[in-house]
Amino acid sequence: MSNGQKVLFLGVYGMEVVECGGALAKNVANGGESYATIMLCRETSQPQVRKAAEELGVNISFFNFQYGTVDLSVESKLKLIKVIREVKPDIIITQDPEHSFHDLDPDRRPAMTLLLESIALSSRDFGLEDMPGLEPHPIPTIYYMTPHHPNTVVDISAVWEKKEKAMSMLESQMEFSGMHFEEMLDPSAAEIIAPGFSNLSSHYEKGRAIHKALDKAVHVYHGLATHGHFALAEAYRREGNFHLQQLIK
Repeated sequence: MSNGQKVLFLGVYGMEVVECGGALAKNVANGGESYATIMLCRETSQPQVRKAAEELGVNISFFNFQYGTVDLSVESKLKLIKVIREVKPDIIITQDPEHSFHDLDPDRRPAMTLLLESIALSSRDFGLEDMPGLEPHPIPTIYYMTPHHPNTVVDISAVWEKKEKAMSMLESQMEFSGMHFEEMLDPSAAEIIAPGFSNLSSHYEKGRAIHKALDKAVHVYHGLATHGHFALAEAYRREGNFHLQQLIK
């Protein structure tokens, strides 16, 4: 019997599909279907993000929103609503509202309002004349990724190598991170996090080395550390209460 669900990830930036790639890949491994659509991803980076999604078994598409222009227009809402009604997800994963207000990446805050409004409107009779053949879709269960205050962790130990391989495919992001870490980190500190950092010859290699260390630290923290049950885990915050017929262990 399949334990898989139909999961839709609504992302702002491309790397996010890998950040929650463990849950998406595990859903596919369990017989489910995982989809992703990204609001902001440069066309030059899209082939890399697509390869990463393919490694995870995720069907991905891109909206091609422009940086600094994300808004609450009807046109923007209809783009997201159409995807939700086409996929008909059981679960939506998206960015955490609290996290989005503290993160200084551009467009996070208007994107969060746009995402939640679109999820809400997709269940109503809004915009039906603009998408013939599609019906309102009830609001799915929502999980917020990388939250400040998680209430859920997902064991991703079995798909860890897939997730790491997918991250390696994000060449532009790794190069950007390599330049960033080279500037911000004291050389001795960089060596503690990623031994041999100073000997790496490219920004890609430097970015990937630090990300490998960060990835393992974050996922071990949410998994094995703090009295956890899993070796490696992704953290999420479920919107609303868990509705159970009886208590579960």
